[in-house]
Amino acid sequence: MTAPAPTRRSGRWIERWDPEDEGFWQATGERIARRNLWFSVLSEHIGFSVWALWSVLVLFMGPEYGLTPADKFLLTSVVTLVGAVVRVPYTFAVAVFGGRNWTIVSASLLLVPTVAAFWVMEPGTSYSTFLLVGLLAGIGGGNFASSMTNINAFFPLRKKGWALGLNAGGGNIGVPVIQLIALAIIGASGGPRVLLGIYIPLIVVAAVLAALFMDNLASVQNDTGAAKDAARDRHTWIMAFLYIGTFGSFIGYSFAFGQVLTNGFGRTPLQAAYLTFIGPLLGSLIRPLGGWLADRYGGARITLWNYVGMAAATAVLIAASMHKSLPLFVSVFVVLFVLSGLGNGSTFKMIPGIFQAKALAKGLEGEAAVAYGRRLSGASMGLIGALGALGGVGINLAFRQSFLSYGSGTGAFVAFLAYYGVCFAVTWAVYLRRPAGRIPATTAAAQEKAQLNYAEV
Repeated sequence: MTAPAPTRRSGRWIERWDPEDEGFWQATGERIARRNLWFSVLSEHIGFSVWALWSVLVLFMGPEYGLTPADKFLLTSVVTLVGAVVRVPYTFAVAVFGGRNWTIVSASLLLVPTVAAFWVMEPGTSYSTFLLVGLLAGIGGGNFASSMTNINAFFPLRKKGWALGLNAGGGNIGVPVIQLIALAIIGASGGPRVLLGIYIPLIVVAAVLAALFMDNLASVQNDTGAAKDAARDRHTWIMAFLYIGTFGSFIGYSFAFGQVLTNGFGRTPLQAAYLTFIGPLLGSLIRPLGGWLADRYGGARITLWNYVGMAAATAVLIAASMHKSLPLFVSVFVVLFVLSGLGNGSTFKMIPGIFQAKALAKGLEGEAAVAYGRRLSGASMGLIGALGALGGVGINLAFRQSFLSYGSGTGAFVAFLAYYGVCFAVTWAVYLRRPAGRIPATTAAAQEKAQLNYAEV
């Protein structure tokens, strides 16, 4: 029996969407979902590039700009902060305007910070002006939240790890791409306006392609109750804490790596640019693998051991920083980037699994359980993504304070090591520790705990 095609109304709205129905998925759903995924990735990719813009522009800003290392760390911190904050409204914009419609709007908005940076990027511009324009660039960070919420609705639970990992990884790779382009421009003795001039037409292309090829899902309706329910659920905050450790590390290190090399190891901007793109590139490429491994072995298991690796890598970085060993430092920092990308994929896979398990713990079955899980996981992703991005703010501020206090990044790395240790303990205690002796779950809380222990989260 052939599943019926999704019904549509004007404006590229799809009225009927049921990816959990295998017949529907094989007949029409997968093709439509994949098409939306690819163009979502493109828009999110450019959004990440714009968000990371000032991590690159500061490398162009020599002594003639009159900025200290602390000024530059603060500048990248405020960009990261705005990117984190706007993720919350961006999450719910999908339900208000539709995934396709909001992708068009959010992509077009990227013109504002890019054109503004093109206008002010010259010596003599005041630091307060740079801060204001940097704040505008933060809107690029919001594209991730709306894109992930949108793609989460298109794919069935069994495919979410791969789809969300690919969507996020394709977006994350916008960071190393803009760093590579900046490297080429610096190497050719070009200025920052050349870089900005490349991205302005790309933004227009992304918005036009979204308008031509993406769809809105009528089933993703505005639900303020979902936001409130997600905010009240302790697992939203637990997963946000864990995501700070993975994505916060990825975006924070992406923004700070070049400055750590120039301030801590005396590299020139060109020498730093030759190295800074490698870690974000590999961390972005491996994120889908983290989602795939989570689909296969369970997100909590992959996340747990990933934190072990991140802690070990950070311990080596402390030694390399203290001994000023640049080859060891760069090599291990790249490993840390890779692990942060892997953990990004596994933690985000955990989110739909957790809320599906909660649905089962409540006694829901079938479509009711799927709807409950989709509703809360979609709402929680924006909050988790926003709080996770705040980790990038913390990392840049930690490096700023460490260089002010000790003249190196060692103090910051010690703090990061402690955080990864706590993340390991939380992952094990909440999502992997088995109930002792399989005692029957007699309370709602105990039932939920038992479901989460055995769910593929």
